[in-house]
Order: sequence, then C-alpha cells, then structure tokens
Amino acid sequence: MADDWGRLPEQVYALVTKREWLHRGNLKARLLGVRPFPIRIALKPPTSRAILANLTHFQRYVSAWRQFPQQQWLEWEERNYRALGLQRVPVALVLEDITSLLAYLGKEAQARSDSWVRNMTPLLAIDNKLYPVLVNYLELLASLPLIDIQRLQQLIPQLKPGMGNGQYLRALPLQGVDTKFLEHYVRLIGDMLDCLHDGEIVAQGGLAQWLDIKESHKGWLTVRPLCANAQAKLGGLALFQLTADELRQQPLPATRILVVENVQSGLGLPLLADTIAVSGGGKNVSWLDAPWLVDKQVAYWGDIDSWGLHFLSHARAKLPQLTALMMDHATVMHYSEMMVDEDSSMTALPTHLTADELALFEALIAKSYPGTRLEQEKLAPDYIQQQLGEWLHSLR
Repeated sequence: MADDWGRLPEQVYALVTKREWLHRGNLKARLLGVRPFPIRIALKPPTSRAILANLTHFQRYVSAWRQFPQQQWLEWEERNYRALGLQRVPVALVLEDITSLLAYLGKEAQARSDSWVRNMTPLLAIDNKLYPVLVNYLELLASLPLIDIQRLQQLIPQLKPGMGNGQYLRALPLQGVDTKFLEHYVRLIGDMLDCLHDGEIVAQGGLAQWLDIKESHKGWLTVRPLCANAQAKLGGLALFQLTADELRQQPLPATRILVVENVQSGLGLPLLADTIAVSGGGKNVSWLDAPWLVDKQVAYWGDIDSWGLHFLSHARAKLPQLTALMMDHATVMHYSEMMVDEDSSMTALPTHLTADELALFEALIAKSYPGTRLEQEKLAPDYIQQQLGEWLHSLR
C-alpha cells in the first residue's frame, strides 16, 4: 500500500514540522542539545513485493525525491529489485543542525528564529550561561517588544541579594526601570537570576526572599508614615490600614499628606520628611472632606488616564487646595513609550481639574499620545524621588 512505504516530500515536511517545530518541547530540547542532531527521517523505501503492488507509487516516490532541491540532505542507496533490477532509491532525509532544520522549514520558521536571536542576544550579553533559561522562555521572548528586552538587560545587573532591606517591592532602588515591570516578568527574572547566581534564588525560597522584600497588603486604605517622626507619633507603626470612615475621623500626625491611587505605588515611596502616605483608595476619595485635612499640605498622585484624572477631579472637589503630582504632560512625554490603551475610557469632562489637567484629559481622549493610559507603576523610582523632592522644595 502506498500509505505503508515511500514517504513523499510533502509527507516528510508535515512530519518534521509537527515533530520538530510545532512541538515546542522537542524544539527546545534540540536547541539545548538534549535531543541531539542530526534529525534522520526514514523515507521507507519499498520491498520488491510492494513495488509490484503499486509501481506507479514507486515511480512517483523516486521522481519526487530526485526533484528535491536540497539533495545534500538526502541519503540514497542502490537496491536490487527482482522486477526492476538495480535501482537507486532515497532512504532518508538527514538534517545535521539547527541551520539545516530552519532552512528546510522555510521562511516563516527562519523569521521566527531571527526574532529569537534578536531578542536573546542582548540578554546573552549579560552572561552566555543564560542561554538554557532563555530557550525555556522562547515563546515569551519572541513576543516581547525590543524596549522590554532592553529593560530586562538594564534590570538584571541591578538586582542584588538583600537589596530590598525588608521593604516592599515598589521600594526597590532601581534606576530607569519601574518595579511593576519586575513584577510582571517575575518568573523569567527569577529564573535568570537563579542561573546567574548558581541556584541561590530557589535555595532561599524565591525571588522575594533573595531580594529581601515584603509581601504587599491588599484592601482598605493603607497608611504609611514616610519619616521616623511621623512613625513615632503613630505608636511606631510602619504600616496599617483604615476604612475611609475611620480615616475621616482620625487625623494623621504629619504636615504633609500624600494620597496615592494604587497601594503598590504607595508602598514604594521613598522617605519624606514630615509626610504620611495614604494609598490604595482608587476611586474612593470620600474621606478627603475630613476637617483635619484643611490645615495640611496635601498632594495626589494617580494613573494618567481618563479614570485617574476623574479620580483627581473628585479628590479636588473634596479638597480644592490639593496638588497633583506626576499627572501632567511632562510625565507623559517622559514615559510615552510605556503607555497602553485603556479598556474603556471615561469621556465625560471632569469638573475640578486645572486648565493644564483638563488639556491632558482631552489629549488622552483624542488619542494624541502613543496610548491612553500611563500607569503610575510604570514610573522609575529615581524619577518619582526627583518629583517628590521638587514638591517638598516648593512648599518651603
């Protein structure tokens, strides 16, 4: 039967594609040398009886492989058949290395391979021994934009054991890379560091333990004193949570109150003199009408998107004198490449924004920037510290 012998070129191509390309486990094993080359695919030359049963298929089989353009990948043998005499027949397709495999598979596979090489090369520049880790993350690496590859290249050498000093992830003293990026790719980063540091990350129970960072808290409003004096006035508490109603009734013992939309960004704030941060409220700014806030210097920092600017507007409706931080055109331009699009935008105009803030809102809605959303977690710690320093300086 033709189905039992005499594999044709299109059948072999389908087999190799399925077994060596679409099966990512096998492909990675080839790249890592676990499944060594060469790849040898038997072409199942016929017996004499098979030829007599289907001479047409035998002729098609031999002719098709004679026309195969890459004859260097074929093994041929001379076999003596009773009915036909001595015949030269193809017996195997042999691919000696990954270059041959990609050339055999064609342009699409070669283009995908080129994208792997392009994205892996900057990371291998950190250390060539990262190669096995990167191969294991082949699909992820292929999908990453070049800017994320560059940020990984910038981030990995910065991460050192114990650098968190018992603080939260957002407080890691990174340069030029935001901590949310680290959080987003934590598995890849953890495995890369485990490779570079000879298994230390796994041995210590994970990246958080190796960096010495705390787990973040969820729920309620998170109150965090940013100086020793404020912490002492709060009975030594470094972090605690209150409901909005409780916070409205509980004056905080600092001259400056920094309101932060997202809790993770609040946990990453640097030390600031005579300042207490309240974070994680999101759209819940109802407590900002508390009478004790009237005599405070209050700043608000949230995401730059339609919803974040509405939250700012609601906050200012409660407390007209508050100052917005890092919610401006300059910040957008500094981090425009980090912008994404909101799932849905709030198109109604906010009623309590400054002229510049309203112009920013309208520009976002009009899609005047590369995206309609810049999350506050995308800002690098050094930029945040600089902006907060300027805020403190303006209050003197």
